[in-house]
Amino acid sequence: MIRVLVPQLTKAPARPIGGAVLTLAGETMGTTWSMQLVAPLTANAEALEAMAQRELDQVVREMSPWEPLSDLSRYNRAAAGSWTPLPPALAQVLRCALEIAEASDGAFDPTLGALVDLWGFGPLAFSGAPPHPQDIAKARQAAGWRRLVLEGDRLLQPGGLRLDLNGIAKGFAVDQVAAALDRAGVRSYLIEVGGELRGTGAKPDGQPWWVELESPPVANDRPRTLVALHGLSVATSGDYRRFFEHDGRRYAHTLDPATAAPAAHATVSVTVLDESCMRADAYATALTVMAPDAALAFATEHGVAAIILAQGPTGLEEHLSPAVSAMLDE
Repeated sequence: MIRVLVPQLTKAPARPIGGAVLTLAGETMGTTWSMQLVAPLTANAEALEAMAQRELDQVVREMSPWEPLSDLSRYNRAAAGSWTPLPPALAQVLRCALEIAEASDGAFDPTLGALVDLWGFGPLAFSGAPPHPQDIAKARQAAGWRRLVLEGDRLLQPGGLRLDLNGIAKGFAVDQVAAALDRAGVRSYLIEVGGELRGTGAKPDGQPWWVELESPPVANDRPRTLVALHGLSVATSGDYRRFFEHDGRRYAHTLDPATAAPAAHATVSVTVLDESCMRADAYATALTVMAPDAALAFATEHGVAAIILAQGPTGLEEHLSPAVSAMLDE
């Protein structure tokens, strides 16, 4: 069974005239990126590929905890009481992160860098076992999005606070590539970075960019979902993407700020659709932290288009927010 999601548009995307569909690709953030675009006949494929790579490399230079010289790493090492000037893009991401942290009552928290490392999902060496409770308590005490003080484009280091933007930076990178293509005069494209997507415009045959939404391995028998990406982004977060196992238990990479440990409830995956891939990425992370009922209530209240898969009494259950239901093509 296949179902279709179509965004509500005031008018159909314009069909490109002339040009060819180019497919470009590369590597970034420990994963791969790719894009398809309808380029003008005079377009230089190598130049467009290099342009996209520059945008992605810039996000890494500013926001990667794996890069010791990144702006994020520099802030994480800063002395207590000091102010760190931030590049405008990093400040923009932090403002969005703080907005969603406040709206979600801290389910999304960009200050869990020390905890991410303790649990083995950051750049530091990992023992393969859950960290000691005393170490968790110490890292938890230093974290907390309410400790962040952002004034303009400078950020206060209150002492011991370490940022981790892995729940939002990849989506922002997708948006940055899209903005670069817009500036280059490309009006129809599909961008993918590590499973996060953004599309706009139509292909030369008039069809939109159709993509199949990601499903967790345990959902192989569920309906396939296709979405027409026009002015729309998709981000998916799930407990099956990154995890480690210890003593017969699986620990997923999404940490619950309330417990300072991997989220341990029934949610298996969350897919969010939004105009901004940055916001879709952050919302998907926040909703994965929440219990399924709370996630659906939040998505409903805030108009977030979300598909929530969770384990229920009879197996895997799917919950669609009203914003997703409105896209269903009957």
